[in-house]
Amino acid sequence: MKVDQSSVLPVRLQTESAQLGQRLARLRVARQIKQTDAAVRAGLSRNTAYRIERGDPGLAIGQILRYLDAIAPGLTLTHLLTESDPALFQQQQEEQRQRVRGLTQAEMLELDF
Repeated sequence: MKVDQSSVLPVRLQTESAQLGQRLARLRVARQIKQTDAAVRAGLSRNTAYRIERGDPGLAIGQILRYLDAIAPGLTLTHLLTESDPALFQQQQEEQRQRVRGLTQAEMLELDF
């Protein structure tokens, strides 16, 4: 009988699973790799790659590790969790440099109290 892992996991563990998926997705984007390409390199379907990045707790750890290795060969799970990859640092620097758009007249009037 198939068990939906999301329904039996405590909320804390569901959150950790989601964070792991988000870190993998962030690393993939930082390294400028398409999700489909990462899935092919890992020998997974694109749907499985999607589920990994969404933090699906029902996936095997081997699939997650293969996906990580496809994105960043030689990078360990510890490096992923500590976000010590140089590509992530570069991406963070670029995000901090983004310009802020000015408010529209309607938004200014809305804030005027």
